[in-house]
Amino acid sequence: MKNLFLTFLAVLMVGQVFAQDRKRASPRETAELGDLKVEYSRPYKKGREVFGVLVPYNQIWRLGADEATEITFKKDATFGGKKVKAGTYSMFAIPGEKEWEIILNSELKQWGAYNYDKIKDKDVLKIKVPVKALKESTEQFTITPEDKNLKIGWDKASVEVPYKF
Repeated sequence: MKNLFLTFLAVLMVGQVFAQDRKRASPRETAELGDLKVEYSRPYKKGREVFGVLVPYNQIWRLGADEATEITFKKDATFGGKKVKAGTYSMFAIPGEKEWEIILNSELKQWGAYNYDKIKDKDVLKIKVPVKALKESTEQFTITPEDKNLKIGWDKASVEVPYKF
């Protein structure tokens, strides 16, 4: 009986360790409004300097953490003033101090932006949007679809991409 109890206890403890290991440091979020849906991971600032350091300027970024951000248009739309067909796309950015280039790519299920150079020929849209400096720091990376704009913000930087169905 004692061996059975110890075995049960060991299995329970191992299960807890694996469950904690699976907990994401950057939780996955789905932000949806009408015909627009964005799925992304939300890293925290945690006292770090974000843009220019953690997220280098002028380099491709997955817009979040872990898997590349994916955006779904349920109907044909314009995004940043350019036409985009209904469908799901990976979304990347090249952040700069004054503007960001936002990129939609047809290759899905990317881990980060590590293989972007291998898939960049599948880019379907590139737009540039100005950076807005925020007075208050945003602790957790956030993408918010609003009525006519997709807001992307973290730390003291924010960009808005206009969209229309």
